[in-house]
Amino acid sequence: MLDAGKTETLLEVNNIEVIYNHVILVLKGVSLNVPKGGITALLGGNGAGKTTTLKAISNLLHSERGEVTKGSIVYRGQKVQDMAPADLVQMGVIQVMEGRHCFEHLTVEENLLTGAYTRKDGAGAVARDLEMVYSYFPRLKERRKSQAGYTSGGEQQMCAIGRALMSKPETILLDEPSMGLAPQLVEQIFEIVKSVNEKEGVTFLLAEQNTNVALRYAHYGYILESGRVVMDGPAKELRENPDVKEFYLGMSDEGRKSFRDVRSYRRRKRWLA
Repeated sequence: MLDAGKTETLLEVNNIEVIYNHVILVLKGVSLNVPKGGITALLGGNGAGKTTTLKAISNLLHSERGEVTKGSIVYRGQKVQDMAPADLVQMGVIQVMEGRHCFEHLTVEENLLTGAYTRKDGAGAVARDLEMVYSYFPRLKERRKSQAGYTSGGEQQMCAIGRALMSKPETILLDEPSMGLAPQLVEQIFEIVKSVNEKEGVTFLLAEQNTNVALRYAHYGYILESGRVVMDGPAKELRENPDVKEFYLGMSDEGRKSFRDVRSYRRRKRWLA
């Protein structure tokens, strides 16, 4: 487990606001820190602002007519919110988009090799890293000559993460890795994320609706609601927090609860008071 007090902070998001189309306020003063070598989770339901936060960091908002209007985003001590996305990639920050975006008409292996496009360390190093990716995703090695568009959802998610690894990233922004996948595949993906984090030293900031699985693999978590951080803390503490158990994990001291049973939801969220 990371000791936050002794770990270098790679990424700092300081009180940012994000507006779409000049009028729609989506993020309202979001702040978070991502320590080097850790797995940090952004948690919350659909529409909470998780994807917008990741796109603000990777500077992909402009393609959707969004912009950071207040606050700052700092990576390795350098303000990056006005930097071109390609320059951020050169700094080692790679985003894996929600929805398993692959080049459908390329093979799995061709997709992986596109991740190494910006590298300048030679074909030998790229070949070694391709074998490294296959060691984490043996299923991709089996399907390496198949067109990516004809692979399963789980294989496409593996391909998207593997492609990110081929760029030799320092930090991966991973958006909704569990979306649309069967529970056993979700566990497999998160186990691989954990292994890559521990063995390759890659830092992860992941956005995830599946709070239960994310808090088992992350070191630290931030819970977003309506564009605000409403709670944060070490993952173990969040797992044991009664409010998190009730409202995000569906559990309370009396056992599992349905949404109907937690109608006092708004009244009981003490951290918003």
